[in-house]
Amino acid sequence: MNRFQFVADHQATYGAKRLCRVLQIARSSFYRWLAAAPARQARRRADAELAMRIRKIHAEEDGTYGSPRITAELRDQGVQVNHKRVERVMRRHGIAGLRLRRKVRTTVPAPDAAPVPDLLRRDFTAPAPGRRYVGDITYLPIADGTFLYLATVLDLRSRRLVGWSIADHMRTSLVIDALHAAAATRGGTLDGAIFHSDNGAQYCAADFTAACNRLGLTRSRGAVGTSADNAAAESLNATLKRETLQGARHWPTAHAARQAVFRWATRYNTRRRHSRLGQLSPINYEKATGSLTAAT
Repeated sequence: MNRFQFVADHQATYGAKRLCRVLQIARSSFYRWLAAAPARQARRRADAELAMRIRKIHAEEDGTYGSPRITAELRDQGVQVNHKRVERVMRRHGIAGLRLRRKVRTTVPAPDAAPVPDLLRRDFTAPAPGRRYVGDITYLPIADGTFLYLATVLDLRSRRLVGWSIADHMRTSLVIDALHAAAATRGGTLDGAIFHSDNGAQYCAADFTAACNRLGLTRSRGAVGTSADNAAAESLNATLKRETLQGARHWPTAHAARQAVFRWATRYNTRRRHSRLGQLSPINYEKATGSLTAAT
């Protein structure tokens, strides 16, 4: 217990002077502490109210937000607060965002693929939305031991998940369907953009090359066996699985997995704040910069 609090609690019985002498604290310090009690109580009440707001935001975002995104959300709600206070209140009340877990690599390289240059060279930026995209495949484990597979297409400027596709296979049609979904998001064409991927067999297939040509995409690929060359796409998929599974090993059913991905993709694009975008969601960033090119 705080020694000053002990004196305050027992001074009526033993006297403040005597207690301060026994506890070896200055009476002047005790009386300063006592005078500041109303302010401390007000801070505690304010912190308790803030904790309630934080818990509400944390629950609405499926427990995924840490202090930076919660701070941004609070400020949008008109709460004047800095991130250090949010961190302190979250720590005190045991509220924490999800942390990234180690991912499992699933890429199967195509050893006989025709060479395609790496046009990004680990520069995962873009001057404007619709100019550079990255894609990847990840697996979705189901309780019965089977898997679904998810292909994604990410815009490197707005970080928007512009296209995705789920199937119970990893055939080339999976990644082509994701590209077509991205094209639909961008008004029917991806003309003039770069699409970057790893050297998985699906991205090296002739059908995928033909699909890129039809959509006006220039292909780019990283080095074989180097995950860092496609880190932005892999990070997106890792975040999706981390925030939907939340520590679970698998989804109970394939239907549940599909629903979880759809719900997360919608929230990610429309609501989830992104540190690279000034704590805006991808679609809000595109709106704010006047670069929204198709239906949301």
